[in-house]
Amino acid sequence: MIMKNHNSTIRKQSININRSVLADAGFDMLNRGVSKRIKNITTSAIKEMMRLSQNYPDAVSLAQGTPSFLTPKYIVKRIHLELNNNPDIGKYAPLTGLAQLKREIAKRLKKKRGIKADPKTEICVTVGAMQAVASAIMAITNPGDEIILFSPCFPSHIAQINLTQGKPIFALLDESNKWALDIDEFKSKISSKTKAVIICNPSNPTGTVFREEDLRAIAKLAQKHDFWLITDEPYDFLVYDNLRFFSISQIPEIKERLIACFSFSKEYAMSGYRIGWVYAQAGMINQMLKIHDAFTISAATVSQYAALAALQGSQQQIKYFVREFAKRRDLICRRLDQLPDFFSYHKPQGAYYIFPKIKIDIDDFDLAIRLLKEAKVAVVPGSSFGPNGKGHLRFCFAQSQEDINKAFDRITKHFQ
Repeated sequence: MIMKNHNSTIRKQSININRSVLADAGFDMLNRGVSKRIKNITTSAIKEMMRLSQNYPDAVSLAQGTPSFLTPKYIVKRIHLELNNNPDIGKYAPLTGLAQLKREIAKRLKKKRGIKADPKTEICVTVGAMQAVASAIMAITNPGDEIILFSPCFPSHIAQINLTQGKPIFALLDESNKWALDIDEFKSKISSKTKAVIICNPSNPTGTVFREEDLRAIAKLAQKHDFWLITDEPYDFLVYDNLRFFSISQIPEIKERLIACFSFSKEYAMSGYRIGWVYAQAGMINQMLKIHDAFTISAATVSQYAALAALQGSQQQIKYFVREFAKRRDLICRRLDQLPDFFSYHKPQGAYYIFPKIKIDIDDFDLAIRLLKEAKVAVVPGSSFGPNGKGHLRFCFAQSQEDINKAFDRITKHFQ
């Protein structure tokens, strides 16, 4: 139980972007014979909380962003067909991906973003957007190069930069303005070492949908200071309240400095298929293929056929997903409204995360671990999302309404 006037001897420490949930929970970490680049990073706190929660079989997870929906039936049916009839289904796919899948991706880019892409030279199918972003960072980053992240940011982006011996630079989102971009803050982070900025829009973890005027301002600064624009937009379909979504990739003037990364995981409930893709100029794709070949060879052939089916089939299921996620967003907001002494929040505009501020005197890592151990609810500590994530928690509302209610029933009881 944690009361509003909680003042126990909880650790007080400055923000540590590489702090580990598992280390805090007492897991052993070998140091002898391990490379410095590995010692200096941690697994994403999202994945660590999921791993820790495996010790509590009855826990309800609001941690990892996995949609509760089943993969649409038309996709599963196509996979069955390919498994039974396609002699190449168990073989390597071409290095850059199936030709027919890349053609469908190009059609999608044209329809959805107005981008005319050459499917043969400007698109590569990847093992999810995660691999696409990691390959982009690795392709452009030298030791000491700086890459700007909008904090709170996706924790894996921090780790990916550190793995290349680059330096993450945090431009703070404005919490007082619903976690909006602050262009003056962003300008202050640009230096002669700036190599790129990563834009996750809608934001994970805040659910902010960035304004077109701010994205255009960033594009102009990229042109002026000659740095790359890496986009990670797996939630571009998931925007609420009829809000208009604009992607920086829609600005034609920045094509030569754009690396746009996409995923099938959220939009088609295909997170387990690990399939995504990247769009960039041909020369950059060719450089990224060196990394793609070294680490993966190719994305799984069966997953590529699933992605092909997703693009060729009816898109009505996506509209259903959006309606249901909107209901879940409203539900989790109502449940948080019932805990005003413990949390404050900004209502998400997109994605399926909410990032409430903790109003009691407790460290966010400690609160996340306590909620798991004592209330059997998995959430993610905000400090792992960058400097101004400290003192927050990330709740995911991709789960069913039943699970959201069960989790908050337990959290409410815990605080009583």
